[in-house]
Amino acid sequence: MDFPTDGFEGLVFDLDGTLVDSMPVHFEAWCDALAQVGAEGVFREDVFYAMGGRPTKDIVVELNQEYNLNLDPDTVAYAKKKAFLDRLEKVTLNEEVVAYAKSWRGKVPMAIATGGSRLVAEKTLQVLGLSDLFDEVVTADDVTAGKPNPEVFLTAAERIGIEPTKCVAFEDAAPGIMSAQLAGMQVVAVPAPMHLV
Repeated sequence: MDFPTDGFEGLVFDLDGTLVDSMPVHFEAWCDALAQVGAEGVFREDVFYAMGGRPTKDIVVELNQEYNLNLDPDTVAYAKKKAFLDRLEKVTLNEEVVAYAKSWRGKVPMAIATGGSRLVAEKTLQVLGLSDLFDEVVTADDVTAGKPNPEVFLTAAERIGIEPTKCVAFEDAAPGIMSAQLAGMQVVAVPAPMHLV
């Protein structure tokens, strides 16, 4: 991976799939949650990865439209959140990205911009020992529109007091990359962990 060494004043990181290798665990949680509401098998793994970074409720709305379902987004989001938290011990660090973030701690302001909920994001950071690394954590609970809308990255830049154009964003999924680009940030695309290749 090509990590920038200068030309920026702030760093903004996506969480799932970027700082932590959690996407397989999120997919398991989705399968579990959808099975609980009688919609087993409607969310294919390739579609899940293509929607990476989007808020759970937005995805449920899309699944309803795609498969003519009537799933309650709040119910599915709650079940998915619980299923993920029950599996949190399976989540691991993306060592290369975390090492880079640690190397800039205290040198430039750093934020997280995630499509996940505050509860899940903070629990993930806490369990993996990353809570003290970032100045701000912006979640789906803090914005009105999820990725690929740029709001989450713009909010993160605003909270760390840096112009978006002077921030570098780290993202693994297409909706997040688009979100950061629309916010005016330089983007480093984080490749998927080897088990997905």
